[in-house]
Parts: sequence; C-alpha cells; structure tokens
Amino acid sequence: MSYKISEKLQQARDYEAREGAAIPAADRPRLHLTPRVGWMNDPNGFCHYKGAYHLFYQYYPYDTVWGAMHWGHAVSTDLLHWDYLPCAMAPDTPADEKGCFSGSAVELPDGRLALMYTGVSGTDKAVVQAQCVAVGDGVDFVKDAHNPVLPPRQQPEGFCTADFRDPKIWREGDRYYCVAAGLHREDVGSIQLYESEDALHWTFVRVLDASRDELGIMWECPDFFPLDGRQLLLVSPQSIGPCADPEIRPGYATLALVGDYDPETHRFDRRSVQLLDAGTEFYAPQTTLTPDGRRVMVAWMENWETCKAAPRRHRWFGRMTLPRELTVREGRLYQNPVREIEAHWREEARRTLRVEGDQPLPEFSGRYQDVSLVLDAAQSPDCRALTLGFAQGGKCATTLRWEADREELVFDRSRCGTRRDMANIRRIPARARDGRLTLRLILDGDSVELFVNDGERTITSIIDTPPEADALSLHSDGPAMVELVRHTLV
Repeated sequence: MSYKISEKLQQARDYEAREGAAIPAADRPRLHLTPRVGWMNDPNGFCHYKGAYHLFYQYYPYDTVWGAMHWGHAVSTDLLHWDYLPCAMAPDTPADEKGCFSGSAVELPDGRLALMYTGVSGTDKAVVQAQCVAVGDGVDFVKDAHNPVLPPRQQPEGFCTADFRDPKIWREGDRYYCVAAGLHREDVGSIQLYESEDALHWTFVRVLDASRDELGIMWECPDFFPLDGRQLLLVSPQSIGPCADPEIRPGYATLALVGDYDPETHRFDRRSVQLLDAGTEFYAPQTTLTPDGRRVMVAWMENWETCKAAPRRHRWFGRMTLPRELTVREGRLYQNPVREIEAHWREEARRTLRVEGDQPLPEFSGRYQDVSLVLDAAQSPDCRALTLGFAQGGKCATTLRWEADREELVFDRSRCGTRRDMANIRRIPARARDGRLTLRLILDGDSVELFVNDGERTITSIIDTPPEADALSLHSDGPAMVELVRHTLV
C-alpha cells in the first residue's frame, strides 16, 4: 500500500517533531503519557499491535487548548514508558474536515491496522458526525475513499446527525462489531451496536442501553467487553443531573454498566451501575486486551468542567492515567495499576508503627513514589480517624482522611496550592475488609492516583503543588496500627 501524506498531516508532523524535541524530559511526568506538544484529550485506538502497545489520542499540536482534532500517536512495550510516533491523522478530507474525533483500532486479517474514528463535517449550524476508517501499517494510514463508512442516516429513526460518535471496534469470529454513541430525541444518550463482514459496510443491530435522562444526557466514548463472567459497558455521560446513587455526581463522569449479554440476540441486560472514578480528573476511558489476556484501561486525566481554566505551565496540556488492570469481583469492577509498574520500583522503605497524634515520616518523602498503607482496623478499635498527608511543604498539603464512624474516605486537595475555585473535596465509602483498610497512592509529580481496598474504588486528581513540597505524614485520632511500604519510581 502506498502512503501519501497530505500537506496538512505533514505540517503537523513537522511541527510536533520540531517543537516536541524542545521540551525536556524533566518537564513531563515520569510514567504518565503527555502529548508530544500542544493539547491532548481522549485516548483512542488503544491496542497491542506487532509486539507493542499503541495508544493514539485526541490532539491539537499547535496550542494547549482544544482545536481541530488530529490523532497523536505513541508506542510502548511496558505500558508506562512511551515513545512518540508521527501524528497519525489530520482533518484533511471532506468527511473529517472539522476534526478526526475519537475512535478505536483493530488488526485486520492481512496484518494491517484499521482505525475507526468519527469524522466531523458540515457547518457550525448543521454539524454532521459520521464514522470513518483509515488503514495502515501502524505508522502511516490511508483513509478509505468511501468515508464515511457509517453515516448518521444509518441510525434508527429518532437519532440526530450532530451527535453520533466514538466508535469502539472489535473482531468476533468472522465478523466485526462496533458500539457508537448516539443522541435520541426521547431516550437521549444511547449506545448503538453495529456489525460488519469487512469493517467497511455496517448494519445496525440494536440499541444496547440508554440513559433516558437518568444518567446524563449524551453518553460518550463507549466500550463493551466481557470480563470475569460479566459484560461491561463503559460510558462517559455529559450533564448528569440529580441521581439516586450518591456516589454519582452532577456534570461529567464515567460509569461502568455491569450486566449480562446474549451474543445470539445481542441483548444487554444492565444489572448495576458503578462510578468508575471518584476523582476530579478522569474521563473517556478505553480498554484493550494484553497478549496474556488482561483487560487494561486508560483514561484522559482531565475533566471538561475544569480543564479550560487550568493553568498552562508547559508546552503541552493533558495526560493519560496510568494503565489499569480490570477485574470483576462479586459483581463489582476493580481497578489496579498494571503490574508492569513494579519494574520501575527503586528504593524501598517499610515501617510498622502505632500512630497516635502527629507522626512525621521523613523517610517516606517524595513526589515520585508508590506508597501502600494498611490500617489494621481490628487492632485499632479506638481510632476515630486516620489522616495521610502528602505533597506537604510550606502552606501546601493534600490529605486522605478515613473517618471510622462514617466508614468514609475524604480526599481533600483544597490546600494543594491551587488558586482556583473548583471541586477540591471528594468523599467515598471505605469500609475495612476482613479487619483491614488498604490505600495505595501513586504520585508522579503533580499526578495523584489512589486505589482503595485493592482497587474497589479509585480517586484520580492533579494537584497544583510546588515540587519542593514533598513531605508525607500521618495523624491519628486515637491509636492506630499501621503498615507502610514505599517504592520510589523512575
């Protein structure tokens, strides 16, 4: 196949190569992928292809604010250290002249990689979103001459043309399937299932599930897969209103719809709804299967409610979360950092102690570390609250406070150093399991990812804290028996 690069794509490639090379490694997180230069949002095309993990992303190389969407591209062998590849796509055809929006990737039988994405065209008053395909060798891609391959007119009656996006494609037997997000005039946010014999000609199958304004308006970035005997439908709702579940907050969120799926009738029966992450920066997750069969997820470590006013301190803006391994236990989705992170552990510190009042921990200071804390709640009956403070220094501190009577964990970044009026406090249920409460905190500079009780719940956040504020401490209201293990990260 001949790969002819358009002028617009070559311009983006030349710009990112020149400007990205001027950004020193020290100006980026160590283990979180950032854009080569400019703006990043949703993860796209997450896959394992020809011996490496590929992660594409929504990208505007020319500024640190959202613009005409391109696809950035990075590759990794360990899911944590990424090398940049040239920009994969630019908005350079009639089908995507207003942007190459989110999508996914699948390997074809002939060994080529197919990208399925949303092309945006039309006018500002009459936007058209449709699904397009580009095929290539993993670096260069050719857009199909018949794009869009799945236009909005193929949706069932009642769906609009301006909100039809984010296809997630996979191969099952001798057929391809994709889920895509649509907006229905009555059911609002809805996830549609399509099938194809060649990934180019698509037939509508059914609507898998819909919000009906109970869980937001538009559902974005769907993902659909089996896991541990259940079927998962991941969605990122916009404009969530009052909700019966107190863990699901208004605005933007990410949800896991856990249920059952009949591959013959293609019926999905939702059994439960779970908030994927309770933090302030987590959106649009996408998963892939590793060669050894693990389901791994990565998300955009930002939020549309807060990113526009966030400070621009670098030549880049936006990052991805750490990739997370997913499992289902007793009907609940659990998340944990990929095990590959252990290869990046360096200095270790361990301590078992009885805490009452303030307990400085100078040997656990640092802003690049993987810290695990276990509270022996059974041996700490008089502990009313336990607070872990980190990224401390001067006026700055971020805290995790476990309140025994409420069985809640409070994440508080209100003193992290920010000067913005934004969401700074999150509360989540946190019950001791078999007499133990476990917290795992991963710090990568200003990135914070918390995993509670082996990934039963998570909190993801960014803190505006100067790098020299790196102390860690404990405070207990009532005596508490605590174990701490720390590994520095490189």
